[in-house]
Amino acid sequence: MSQIDGDLGVQDFVEVRLPAAGAYLSVLRTATAGLAARLDFTLDEIEDLRIAVDEACAILLQQAVPGSVLSCEFRLVGDSLKVTVAAPTTDGKAPERDTFAWTVLSALAGEVDSSVAEDKTVSISLHKKRGGSAAH
Repeated sequence: MSQIDGDLGVQDFVEVRLPAAGAYLSVLRTATAGLAARLDFTLDEIEDLRIAVDEACAILLQQAVPGSVLSCEFRLVGDSLKVTVAAPTTDGKAPERDTFAWTVLSALAGEVDSSVAEDKTVSISLHKKRGGSAAH
């Protein structure tokens, strides 16, 4: 884990890169849980975030270029965790926001957004605040 200076001050930053295949998603679920625990998220919040990261990856893997790399950036900022997953895609289309999967992401992670780069890399960003959204 490294410290970097940005507009928000010093923050913890972790990046995980792995093959864009479902078999590797358990690595991201584990990293997500560990980093959320470091921020003293509740067990429910940790589980919500693990599921949200898994769901975001599942959305991306549906259109990922075969044999490509899925990257996941974690930024620990104050009492929140920002997670961005990205993968090169075949079609360069942003995820539909009126789907059940997007609704689940929003309910579990709080703030959710997506973007598409010129090279057709699609990113999904989640921003979960400790003690924030996701009612139980």
